[in-house]
Formats: sequence, C-alpha cells, structure tokens
Amino acid sequence: MLWSMAAEAKETERTAAMLVIGNEVLTGKVHEANVAVVARLFFELGIRLRRVVVCVDEIDVIAEDVRSLARSHDVLITSGGIGPTHDDVTYDGVAAAFGREIERNEGLERMLRAYHEKKDLPVTEAQLRMANVVKGSRLLQTPAHPWPTMVVENVYVLPGVPQIFRLKMPLLRADLDQGERLFSESVYTRCREGEIASLLEELEGEHPAVAVGSYLNWDDSQYTVLVTFDSRDETQALRAAQKFVDAIGDKFVSREAPA
Repeated sequence: MLWSMAAEAKETERTAAMLVIGNEVLTGKVHEANVAVVARLFFELGIRLRRVVVCVDEIDVIAEDVRSLARSHDVLITSGGIGPTHDDVTYDGVAAAFGREIERNEGLERMLRAYHEKKDLPVTEAQLRMANVVKGSRLLQTPAHPWPTMVVENVYVLPGVPQIFRLKMPLLRADLDQGERLFSESVYTRCREGEIASLLEELEGEHPAVAVGSYLNWDDSQYTVLVTFDSRDETQALRAAQKFVDAIGDKFVSREAPA
C-alpha cells in the first residue's frame, strides 16, 4: 500500500485522534465498529484522523492517553466506558487528565429520574452516575438528541455502543463543521501494485496537493487494486485521477465501486 501525507501536512489543517476505551475490545469480546464511522465524518469535515489508540478501563491509563492525544491533536474523540457499572471510568479518566473534579449535574439527574418514573422503574445510585460530568465541561444536545454529549476542552466523550455512537454524529458534525472539505476520487483497476508504484509516486510529485493511496483487493475477481486521490482541491484530485486512468489503459475497471 502506498500512502503519502506530505501533501496534506499544512499548519491550517485540523487533526484528530480517537481513543477507544474498553477491555472488551482488547480481549476480542466485542468487535470495534466506531472508528470507521468517525473517520468518514472527519474526512467529510476536512479533519485528518491521524491516530487511533485502544486502552484498558483504567483511570490512570485513560488519563495518560487523553492528556497526550488531546495535546497533540486539535480534536480527540473517546469511545466507550460511559455507563453505570464499575468499569465505566472514562469520565474519571478524562477528569484526571485535565486535573478536574467530577460533579453531579442537576439537569441530567432530573432527566434520569423522569425517564425511570415514566417507565415505573426505581432509580439506583449506580444509574445516577450517568448524571455525573467533568466540572467545567460543556454539554452538546438538541431536541432530536436530548441526552447530551460531554465535551472537555477539545475532547468529545462518546459511548461505545455502536448504535448510540452513530446517533451522536450529527452533534459532532454541527459542532465541528468549519466549512472545510476533503475530496476523494477512486479508480478501480486490474493492476498489480508493483507495476504502478512508480507511476503513483510520479503522479503525487506532479500534484503536490494530492495524497495518493493504493489498496490491494485480494479476493475479488472484479478488480485487484483500488487507487484513491485525496485533496482539498477537487480539481487537482480529478486531474490526478484522470492522468492515472489514461496511463493504465485497458487495466482500468471503473470510477465507481463494481457492483
């Protein structure tokens, strides 16, 4: 696989990292499904996802990773460790990373109590932990997404359950969208990576605003290699892709994913 980030190394580009928190991921009990979701969102918003780290449910470890990743990236997303059980310690880890305290949010407590009362269910102290927040954080919520997402500095703290994680994406989009965009052009081919390596390097040299990626497809008879051309300049991405198509001749398959 070929990939060069030199073309995108600009001071004005926002960068992001993701911290996946959970022993269940590290032991293979749960299949991680959230990285691809947030990666697609960031690409659409022109934010470069640079690192993904997975850590255990331990406050000190979470704090160390949050501190490091938040300092070295413009945006940090955490996934997992939010809930009423003993191993849900993400809020504690984030609080420790910034030297802050955990406090009870009265509005969230009222929401929890109202929800349980409506369901005719008792409210336990463990469930009320869901009303705790990091002191000084801000809460993102809309009528469509009443249960808020906590943000501490540049850290967005999200749940790990994939179905709930996906529901949070509109909130992130609204809060992070600054009108920046990345454009991507795809070319599906019957090439071998070795035979196009020098061509891709040459194209990237000719189009310094374009990042070129080459991805081998091992078990699909319809195409062998997908080549992508990413750029903030849509015209440059299109030009580089077309030059590649012209150069490979009859080994071109399509510009869209084969059915």
